[in-house]
Amino acid sequence: MAEETETTIKNLSPDICVIGGGSAGLSVAAGAAAFGAPVVLIERDRMGGDCLNHGCVPSKALIAAARHAHAVREAAAFGVIAGEPVIDFEKVHAHVQSVIAAIAPNDSVERFTAMGVRIIKAEARFLDADTVEAGGFSIRARRFVIATGSSTILPPIPGLAELDYLTNESLFDLKRLPEHLLIIGAGPVGLEMAQAHRRLGAKVTVIDVREALSGEDTELARIVTDRLRGEGITLFENTHVLAAGQTAHGVWLQCENGRGAHMVEGSTVLLAAGRRGNTAGLDLAVAGIRETARGIAVDRRLRTDNRRVYAIGDVAGGPQFTHMAGYHASRVLREILFRLPARENRDIIPRAIFTDPEIASVGLCEDEARRRFGHVDVLRWPYSENDRAQAERATTGLIKIIAGRGGRVLGVSIVGTGAAEMINMWQMVIANGQGLRHVRNVIAPYPTMTEIGKRAVIAYYTPMTRKPFVRAIIRFLRRFG
Repeated sequence: MAEETETTIKNLSPDICVIGGGSAGLSVAAGAAAFGAPVVLIERDRMGGDCLNHGCVPSKALIAAARHAHAVREAAAFGVIAGEPVIDFEKVHAHVQSVIAAIAPNDSVERFTAMGVRIIKAEARFLDADTVEAGGFSIRARRFVIATGSSTILPPIPGLAELDYLTNESLFDLKRLPEHLLIIGAGPVGLEMAQAHRRLGAKVTVIDVREALSGEDTELARIVTDRLRGEGITLFENTHVLAAGQTAHGVWLQCENGRGAHMVEGSTVLLAAGRRGNTAGLDLAVAGIRETARGIAVDRRLRTDNRRVYAIGDVAGGPQFTHMAGYHASRVLREILFRLPARENRDIIPRAIFTDPEIASVGLCEDEARRRFGHVDVLRWPYSENDRAQAERATTGLIKIIAGRGGRVLGVSIVGTGAAEMINMWQMVIANGQGLRHVRNVIAPYPTMTEIGKRAVIAYYTPMTRKPFVRAIIRFLRRFG
């Protein structure tokens, strides 16, 4: 059977025991099983974890619905008169749930059991440095991989815990659109959900103690926040929430910023002010595993203080992306199965924020590049100079390329339509240590937005034509070439 019970064998000795059936854990289990390694996977809740059930999948499905609503409103600019869209939020909810249902079989107990993975649906906890207990089983594995994900942090705001607040785990269960959504946190999740709900017809207010998208390039982040404000979202940056409470018809937040104190009222609150790794109940201390404020402490090889145990994905306290979880899984599989040291390299991990316009980045930002390498060249090219962007009326945005000595590409950031797709080429360039000359040789179909990056690269070489020896070579080639 797919699900183990207490009547089966009590002691298990697999090669690998994975704790957590989200993106990271499933990737390890599938990879190990493909190579014939005995694997036990422990999952207390739904297979697929946060990404499938409460995160990436439902949020992008909701964003897609909102994008269609926005397209109807903007259609008049193309000569198509459609008017204000009618939003049936129950059908939006059904769309979101149908997308989850379509993907769920890929992460199911049945599929992984068929691969040869032993599934235990239960809570897991360490009994000592070498043993985990779950569902009546005692598991002594050669290696353990903790992949338990993360959960929303409850900010220490007086009165907030008493409210019926939303998190990403409850937001996508709503069948009615919130009248006025108050979002605490102006990071990627907060702003993605702010724009989606605003486009679907809700009033939205976002509050953050720092600048919005504070981890991103300031110039690019400002382009996004200007768009959000233009769409009617109220955004309070550098603002503290001092207290929260219930009103007769909703909730209130007492706020304070440089302009003084003020009250914000709405129908409900969404928490999006950070996440922390899920470690409760694991009894990590008895296994000699140290925790930090964000999750489990690991080294560059993703090993905990207990060398038999790895921690990957969100619970390891690093960047919280599904593709980061997959990357971590590939690293630890190299170590566990083939004993090949596999250090984490965050410089090659792309990042994407699915607002409109999107922000996508890979490699070093300008400030970090200057700290590491001293002089760098910063290349940029605007969307407005791209023919496809003009045709699509998507001219807001730019690409910024950070180049080091010899034209080596150190980092790329893009804000604009399709940024998350365009960053893929640049990730490959950086991961392979390539330079601008490699991109210069790329032939992009016309008209596509990919040309934006190549135009920035060509601009890098243009000043060289002003040098006397280069002009002499050009004249020679024109005459005799």
